[in-house]
Amino acid sequence: MKTYLVTGGAGFIGANFVHYMFKKYDNIKLINLDKLTYAGNLENLKAVENDSRYTFVQGDICDKSLVEKLFKDYDIDYVVNFAAESHVDRSIREPEVFVNTNVLGTVTLLNAAKNAWQTDDGFKEGKKYLQVSTDEVYGSLGETGYFTETTPLDPHSPYSSSKAGADLVVKAYFDTYKMPINITRCSNNYGPYQFPEKLIPLIINNCLNKKPLPVYGDGLNIRDWLYVEDHCKAIDMVINKGRLGEVYNVGGHNERTNIHIVKTVIKYINENVDDSVTEDLIKYVEDRKGHDRRYGIDPTKIREELGWEPETMYEEGIVKTIKWYLNNKDWMERVTSGEYKKYYNKMYENK
Repeated sequence: MKTYLVTGGAGFIGANFVHYMFKKYDNIKLINLDKLTYAGNLENLKAVENDSRYTFVQGDICDKSLVEKLFKDYDIDYVVNFAAESHVDRSIREPEVFVNTNVLGTVTLLNAAKNAWQTDDGFKEGKKYLQVSTDEVYGSLGETGYFTETTPLDPHSPYSSSKAGADLVVKAYFDTYKMPINITRCSNNYGPYQFPEKLIPLIINNCLNKKPLPVYGDGLNIRDWLYVEDHCKAIDMVINKGRLGEVYNVGGHNERTNIHIVKTVIKYINENVDDSVTEDLIKYVEDRKGHDRRYGIDPTKIREELGWEPETMYEEGIVKTIKWYLNNKDWMERVTSGEYKKYYNKMYENK
C-alpha cells in the first residue's frame, strides 16, 4: 500500500487529484496537508473525509517541524506538491507571500523528504517527489510555436517567477543529491472546485449575479485549456512511470482567447439559464501588468514516453464545467462569502 503526501489537497487541482486517486485505487493512503487559506476548502473533500485511507492535516508547508513530523509518523512514498499561491493579480500586490510559500515551502518539503528517504547508498527504492508547476514559467509565446521541456525559463510575474525558482530548486536536488524527482508543467486548468477568482468560475458567477464581466486589455490573450481530471491522470502517470529527474509538459492543444471563453459562458447561460444575460455585461478593463500574450504547450514528450493524452476536449469540458457550477451555486456562495468577499468586491465591482 503506497502512501502519498499531497500538499494543497483542499485547493482546486489538489482536491480533484484526491478524488481521482481514490476513484482509481483501493490500496493507497493519502495524507492531505493544507493550510486552508482563502482558496482551500474542505467542502471540496466532503465525499472522502470519513474514508479510512484519508488523513487531513491542517498546516503550512513552510512549517519545518510539522513537515518533518509527517515523515516521521508516516512511511511516505510519494510527495505531490500542489501547495502554492497561484493568483497572478495577488502576486503583483504581495510578491513576498508568493516567494515564501512557493519557494521556501518547496525547500522545506524537499529537505524533509531527502532526510527521510536518503540512505548511505542513495535513496530508498520507490520514493518520489513530484513538483506541480505551470507553463507560466516559460514566459510568453508569439503567434506560432509551443513550449517544450527545453524552452528557456522566462517568467514575467512574481507568481511565475516564484514557481520557476521552486522548479530550479527541485532540479538542483536531483542534480546535487540524485533525489528522485519529477516536475510537471501544466497549462490552464478548468473544472469543478476552482476558486472563483480565476476566469471561468468568476465569469459564471458574475453572469448569474448580473455583474460586469471584467476582461483584461483586448481580451485576445491566449491560453491552452486543460480539463482538470486530464491533468490528474497525467500526474498519476508521471509518478508511476516518469523518468527520474525529468520535466513533463501537460497540455492539450486547446488554445482559446480569453474573450472566447467569456463569450462561451455567456452563450450557454443565455440559452439555458437566463436569456437576459448577454455580452452587454462584458467590461474591458486596464490590462494586467506583465500580461503574457500566449501560452501553448507541446505535450509530445509525455505522450510518447508515458502514453498520456487529454481525453476531454474544450467543447465538452467547458459545458461540463459550467453545469457543475450551475448545480453547485451554494458552494459558490459559501466560498465567496468569507475573506475573499472583500477582495472580490474590491477587484471587480469597483472597476
